[in-house]
Amino acid sequence: QVQLVESGGGLVQAGGSLRLSCTASGRSSGRTFSYYAMGWFRQVPGKEREFVARISQSGDSTGYADSVRGRFTISRDNAKNTVYLQMNSLKPEDTAVYYCTADSSPIWTRQSSRYDYWGQGTQVTVSS
Repeated sequence: QVQLVESGGGLVQAGGSLRLSCTASGRSSGRTFSYYAMGWFRQVPGKEREFVARISQSGDSTGYADSVRGRFTISRDNAKNTVYLQMNSLKPEDTAVYYCTADSSPIWTRQSSRYDYWGQGTQVTVSS
């Protein structure tokens, strides 16, 4: 099993920044952190979980939702088993619980059902 733990959420004013971190532990079938593509999703009450960003196993390929492109940056440090989400120019509509996720398949997807492991989530609240 792979465990994912997010941190870095909080309350910030519109226009501010936050950096989320997600650290992985454990192994599944001997696979290390670098085996997995990593992603971030977010969810608000009453809505489906929404894709935010994804990064490839090596970190050389990234992708973003249109709503965050140019403001958010996903990165990873395989030596530290950690993936990051730098969020700048935050807006009230970015308020959500943010989830870290791992995908054992290299096939690019934005469908939450295709990801294998999930963290517990961290709350991000952006005040206007």
